[in-house]
Amino acid sequence: MKNKSQKRHKALQPLSRDHHQGLLLSWKIRTGLSKNIDTERIWRYANWFFETHLIPHFDMEEAHIFTLLDDKNELNRRALADHRCLKRLFSESEKNANTLSKIEEELEQHIRFEERVLFPEIQKIATEKQLNLIEEIHQEDDFVDKLDDEFWK
Repeated sequence: MKNKSQKRHKALQPLSRDHHQGLLLSWKIRTGLSKNIDTERIWRYANWFFETHLIPHFDMEEAHIFTLLDDKNELNRRALADHRCLKRLFSESEKNANTLSKIEEELEQHIRFEERVLFPEIQKIATEKQLNLIEEIHQEDDFVDKLDDEFWK
């Protein structure tokens, strides 16, 4: 018997939409690599995405989402470790296809973890007041992509 998926609380929905864009980044990297696109082009986009979207997203989660769990909580620790790993990968001095491939894989696994495991746990333990505060703090902006070099097409 399948578990019925839990509806995402409206306070977490903007973060889930951010996750969708992160999954698209993974897809774009994977597609660019499969088409043998010059890795410099892929890195330019990936670095832009990291600075413009991932860093603010990570900061939001670390300050307001993960803190809802005890700092010794295994899920919290894994999420923070994933963020550290991704930050290290983006700052690698070796800007090659192998590192891009690792970013693509790690980012997708991390997002799936947050969506399937971490966020449902947050929804179980967070109070309505805490969720309302998250909703107030994280005002969603319309995603604006960098389309000057659509290497993935």
